[in-house]
Amino acid sequence: MQKRKFLVRQTFAASTLLLTMATAVHAADWSDNSFSYWYGTHFAEPGIDGPIAKHVVEFTHVDGYQYGGNFLNVQVLFSDKDDPADGGDNGATEVYAIYRHQLSLHKISGKDFKWGPVRDWSLSGGVDWNTKNTAFAPAKRMLVIGPTVNFDVPGFWDFSVMYRSERNHNGSPFAREHDIHFDDTYYLETAWDIPFQLDSVPLKFKGFANFVPPKGKDGFGNDSVSETLVHLSLLVDVGALTVGKKDTFFAGVGYEYWKNKFGNSSANTSGTEANTTFVNLEWHL
Repeated sequence: MQKRKFLVRQTFAASTLLLTMATAVHAADWSDNSFSYWYGTHFAEPGIDGPIAKHVVEFTHVDGYQYGGNFLNVQVLFSDKDDPADGGDNGATEVYAIYRHQLSLHKISGKDFKWGPVRDWSLSGGVDWNTKNTAFAPAKRMLVIGPTVNFDVPGFWDFSVMYRSERNHNGSPFAREHDIHFDDTYYLETAWDIPFQLDSVPLKFKGFANFVPPKGKDGFGNDSVSETLVHLSLLVDVGALTVGKKDTFFAGVGYEYWKNKFGNSSANTSGTEANTTFVNLEWHL
């Protein structure tokens, strides 16, 4: 219980810091804040045999300002007892935060860079940060920077080619190295949120995907392998259908596929592949 309270305090501190970064640099021309909940029963964690059920609560902030925009996402993931917390019978709690900042070439220069399916080009940078109260005690700290293509679609669809630098922690007593600095590599990242209409039903298709190539050896001395993550949702605008409030409350289903999670190979580690559907609720403030 004390460890869970500590994680909550860490989450609050990290969220406050990142949100301050996202909003204090420039006044926003527009912004959107939302809370999401999703639940699935076939998530996976390296080193654990069998599926894991997780409840996930998520906060997302996006905004646009004179020269670009900000994106902040903080997830709190509550696992069932099959993914136990350190020293207890309860499931583990993980906090994962992502911050991205984009500088728009169009906004900075005042020139039009539309070309075919492309609306704009941006320079993106940011950080991934996580903590989890397991014996493994991961502590991911990843910095990324690189160019982004902003596609010309309803809503948004971005694709980035990043340079990444990652540090992490391995708390296992069998680890050769507990504090790891993985090899710096390239990193592919895409995210989208596209509204559309099916007859009279307002919907949106949203999600993200990323690819990490091999990044050197892990804390056990094993070679890492390429990692692929795809996470997507199809949501109905329930608020618009029921009470006439568009873009307020959404409900639907999602799917997540994660191969070679965290760069672990199935050849020497169990639980490296997640393949799960989940229910998804989303509320915009």
